[in-house]
Amino acid sequence: MQPKHPQKGTFIVDLIAGERVTGFFLVRHKQLEPFRDRSRGEFLTLILGDRSGQILARVWEGAVELAEQFAEGEIVKIAGDVEEYLDRTQIIVNKLRRAEEPEYDLADFLPATQKNVDEMLGVVQGVIESLRDPNLSALVHYFYDDADFRTHLAQAPSARRVHHAYLGGLLEHLVEVLTLADTVLKLYPEINADLLHTGALLHDVGKVREYTWARDIDYTDEGRLIGHIVLGEEMVSRAIEQFPGFPEELSLRVRHMLVSHHGRYEWGSPRRPQTLEAIALHHLENLGAQINRFRSLLAARREPGQAWTDYDRLLDRQLYAGHDDGLSVEEAGQLE
Repeated sequence: MQPKHPQKGTFIVDLIAGERVTGFFLVRHKQLEPFRDRSRGEFLTLILGDRSGQILARVWEGAVELAEQFAEGEIVKIAGDVEEYLDRTQIIVNKLRRAEEPEYDLADFLPATQKNVDEMLGVVQGVIESLRDPNLSALVHYFYDDADFRTHLAQAPSARRVHHAYLGGLLEHLVEVLTLADTVLKLYPEINADLLHTGALLHDVGKVREYTWARDIDYTDEGRLIGHIVLGEEMVSRAIEQFPGFPEELSLRVRHMLVSHHGRYEWGSPRRPQTLEAIALHHLENLGAQINRFRSLLAARREPGQAWTDYDRLLDRQLYAGHDDGLSVEEAGQLE
């Protein structure tokens, strides 16, 4: 596994008992615990993580003072010894300090898109430049000409768990929706291309405020309390106010796509699709989301040769991967 930052050090998946390790890890959990002999005070238990997995770590000496120097969710640099204890690999930490931002790349600690971010941004920019309607073009440029928005778009996840739940996932999802839209527009020329493209480009803008990914992927307070659909509609409505001559009919159609793109009330949409562009956007974004979800679940099977995934509560089913060891189903069954 290749690190994004040259100073990362060994990934957790590659740690071997008996070796010494120096490197950077994400603190997923920390807890002070008393020694059995309480006169010895407390030791520190840590769960350290990177994008390859997580590992238990212990700090025996100076634990109380050290615990005050960093928090859960921060990146730390450690030096320690890897050992095997009760059939489980762990790290005995000898030194630890909080990391500085230039010393690490967050993509080494959180799952991230495997696609080329610059290429994906290029696809998005190409669609933006293709918009012919001056009002829609101005509205889209209002967001995408903002350097901070583009930076957040390139980094943000599209979800915390369900689909594209990794750094750059929002951009990857957007590019998939825009690419799928090209085929739909060829099949159904009566769909307004500028309107559909605008809906695709703006339907998830609220996600840059719904999630935080500075240390780990999680919801912001307004993400939990309000959600990206309402946040996005507010952001777009306020942007439209910056253009006094923006047609009211066009405003309604754009905003309707935003509030209906999840398709159903039980999926969080305040409205169901009621225009041609809205129903197209809903199915395009749902197609991209569901295929990504299936693909991720299939890839995460416990064993590569396992034909079925574990039961997924949200989908209410298992997924069938097949027997990917080169044998037919019948041949595989004969070997059992």
